[in-house]
Amino acid sequence: MTKQIIFAIALLITIGVFAYTVNRLISFFKLTRPAFPVRDFGKRIMVLLTVAMAQTKIFRKPLIGFTHAVVFWGFCVILFGSLEMVIDGLTGTERVLQFLGPFYNFIMASGDFFALHVAMAIVIFLIRRLFFHIKRFEGIEMNKATHIDANIALSIILVLMISLLTMNIGYTGYTSLTGEEVIGYYPISNVLVKMFQGMSAESFRLMYEISWWSHILLIFIFANLLPYSKHFHVFMSVPNVFLSRLEPLGKLPNMDAITKEVKLMMNPETAYAAAPSDAPVERFGVKDAEDSSWKNYFDSLSCTQCGRCTSVCPANITGKKLSPRKIMMDLRARMSEKGPLMVKNGRDFSDNKSLLRDYISEEELWACTTCNACAKECPININHPTFIIDMRRYLVMEEASAPGELKAVFNNIENNGAPWQYSAEDRLNWAKDLEMNIIKA
Repeated sequence: MTKQIIFAIALLITIGVFAYTVNRLISFFKLTRPAFPVRDFGKRIMVLLTVAMAQTKIFRKPLIGFTHAVVFWGFCVILFGSLEMVIDGLTGTERVLQFLGPFYNFIMASGDFFALHVAMAIVIFLIRRLFFHIKRFEGIEMNKATHIDANIALSIILVLMISLLTMNIGYTGYTSLTGEEVIGYYPISNVLVKMFQGMSAESFRLMYEISWWSHILLIFIFANLLPYSKHFHVFMSVPNVFLSRLEPLGKLPNMDAITKEVKLMMNPETAYAAAPSDAPVERFGVKDAEDSSWKNYFDSLSCTQCGRCTSVCPANITGKKLSPRKIMMDLRARMSEKGPLMVKNGRDFSDNKSLLRDYISEEELWACTTCNACAKECPININHPTFIIDMRRYLVMEEASAPGELKAVFNNIENNGAPWQYSAEDRLNWAKDLEMNIIKA
């Protein structure tokens, strides 16, 4: 009974802290703008199965992609065992889901198998981060704190896998010495337990209890650290894939307000109602975090900071300042900075800073070629170019700020009805002296 009370207190604290974090994030999402409507659920489920569950995009780098996929699949399987531990902790039972029979044996065997292989994968990840200078892990946005954050998260995952293995070893060792029936199947632990020959049944039982508590409490701690870490994608990546834009990558969304104005000019009798005179003036494009859509902010929270987007960006490769990863990281950081102040003081609150210029420079935005290489490469379907375009829209439509070459194009369109500097009357002068021979069939 004491164990159940302690466990229940730990679980309530975990749920309470996590609920606070979720409520905080929801308040930030309420500050953002609407995005596209979520429909076509059949297509979204297929994208979810292929991109998220099958990890197809991560396999573009086959070796390290497979290693990461092992970690993801392992988490999916081990989650089942964690659920059982929560039920056991609250009810005082042991192996409560054993009634599932052969399926239970399969899940326990898979969890035991993945615990070892996920641990091996995490060791590989830590070695790469600590001793190899992987280019895509570097950049102006990847400061020391970011690297420490990644190393801490990986270390916690490693300890989780080790505690799961020692828990299974303690269980199999204890049951074999006491003659009790082993519930479930543990292929890896049955081999590793031989390394602990000579231990008593009581020692194995102590190993099991210590590992059980260490594992579940570390899960509780980790769950509440994740929302403040780069590894928040553990929670966010799968739903972010489900919420992917389904249009072709090259299609840039139009602004509804501008579309309505154009239609109104072309047909004044159109059904679009005029905005009330006291309606607030809508900002064109994105200047600050609250101008982004909920999907932009969702993308920023889901970003794994893996650097695959930046590593294929032609602007970044040629030495320009643009880093698609930095764009997402800056949006998340800016919302974390300004969001609490807007929640407290209202959406119109200003701290005399903005995402544009204070975080992201104009030079970065205009370096983008909208080639969509970053969006194509992103393993969780973040669409960076649409957000960059929205920030450029603010520069052009609100501040008339653009590179000189573009300003010349805009002036030509306004004055000549075309991007070129020639008037409509002179547009065919190039063909004036050409001789044309008409050949009749």
